[in-house]
Amino acid sequence: MGGTPYNLRKIWKLRSLMVLALPGILLLLINNYLPMAGVLLAFVDLNYTDGIFGSDWVGFDNFKFLFASNDVWIIIKHTLLYNLAFLVINTALAVLIAVLLNEVKHKFMAKLYQSTMLLPYFISMVIVGYLVYAFLNHEFGYVNNAILERVGKEPVPWYASPEHWPYILTLVNTWKSVGYLAVVYLAAIVGIDQEYYEAATIDGAGKWKQVLHITLPLITPVIIILTLLSIGRIFNADFGLFYQATMANGMLKPTTDVIDTYVYNALLVTGDTGLASSAGLIQSIVGFILVISVNLVVRRINKENALF
Repeated sequence: MGGTPYNLRKIWKLRSLMVLALPGILLLLINNYLPMAGVLLAFVDLNYTDGIFGSDWVGFDNFKFLFASNDVWIIIKHTLLYNLAFLVINTALAVLIAVLLNEVKHKFMAKLYQSTMLLPYFISMVIVGYLVYAFLNHEFGYVNNAILERVGKEPVPWYASPEHWPYILTLVNTWKSVGYLAVVYLAAIVGIDQEYYEAATIDGAGKWKQVLHITLPLITPVIIILTLLSIGRIFNADFGLFYQATMANGMLKPTTDVIDTYVYNALLVTGDTGLASSAGLIQSIVGFILVISVNLVVRRINKENALF
């Protein structure tokens, strides 16, 4: 109790900062926390007349639909394997590209390379889908007409060959995402004190040893943070990638159907919002558990690198 007046005085001294932070706090509450009441949609049979709170309570019935299909475990496997591949490949390539970009000393060329790498990240996935189609169209696509035909190979019916799409989608995701990650890692590398590199150069360490023993260890916290955030969404698929890039082609579902596309297609048939809500809730809970678990592992290895 004796500390309360002091705390109040301290808060009063920071009142100007509190006022500045108030719009952001209100936005966070309105945009992120108030909509959490919508979690109830996963447990009710929504009646638009009565609203969320007036609808009939159905418990876990909405969750049963997700696991009623014989293909549900295949869909979950696709989601996890794709996201693991994206995580490993994109992280490795982004760090490599960031290290290479850091070696470009010409300012104009450095900015040009960074802008070029970052551009795909801002392209709409709808446009990306048509770009992929321009490359892979059976009759007029660039791959069949300009590459396979010139080397004497038969055209490939890409949109009727599901076995090729795990590689295609991985390539498209890498092309679209790796530039953004590379710029983030480059910012971390640029912030490293140059005295470390100067001392290493005096000791005779080459560029490769400097990267291994200075750059990578010092950007490890950033890598861990981004990895933890990615793991939090490992149960969520990029709907735009799996729906737009494949042109929603049913023939590709054996290798491209993931949780998000499965739920979307089910909604087109049933119009059941409870299904979508239950799927989203499961994805959020699994992501939360994974983030907490991986963070605990990181804390045991190196407490300083943990996210919290």
